[in-house]
Amino acid sequence: MPEVTGTPGEALAEAAARLAEQASTGTGSAPMDAVAAAAETTRLADDLLRRAVEAARAAGHTWQEIGDVLGTTRQAAFQRFGRPIDPRTGSPMSANVLPGAADLAVGLLADLAAGDWDAARRDFDATMRDAIGTDRLASVWAQVIGTVGAYERMGAPAVHQAGDHTVVDVPLHFEAGEMTGRVTYAPDATVAGLYITPPGRVP
Repeated sequence: MPEVTGTPGEALAEAAARLAEQASTGTGSAPMDAVAAAAETTRLADDLLRRAVEAARAAGHTWQEIGDVLGTTRQAAFQRFGRPIDPRTGSPMSANVLPGAADLAVGLLADLAAGDWDAARRDFDATMRDAIGTDRLASVWAQVIGTVGAYERMGAPAVHQAGDHTVVDVPLHFEAGEMTGRVTYAPDATVAGLYITPPGRVP
């Protein structure tokens, strides 16, 4: 990873310039260099966005206002950027987020989109495995496809803490609409909940 210098905005500009340079070269290791540059740009942009939201909150702006600017609900904005305090411990709940939860959720949803029902159920806890077999999982995905068309791609996952669980919301883009995939993880990294619903209606 390249050394980051200057302010967050300057670091992002440097990373974006590297990304543009890598994307413009078409041979050799350039494609993987472009992936690395894009990942670094995304990380820096996320950090800059979080700082901007914190500054907006410090200036007195509401979660509703921030959600409006980001094109989401106030609850979703709070879940992504807020720092709720666990009343039991007095510590920020974000400190207990399951490491790697975003990657786990993306992998699960990718298995679902590929129709690999067994792989998608691999990390289900006992309750989930008993309640949702491969046939039911396939049926639910078929209902989604019947509603919004063929699956196309995922958006960036957003992770937040909900009590003792880690929740990952992933935007899902289909040919005729958008959905949100929500995967809830227990502290032991087993899947305790899975929903595919329209944006803003995730339970």
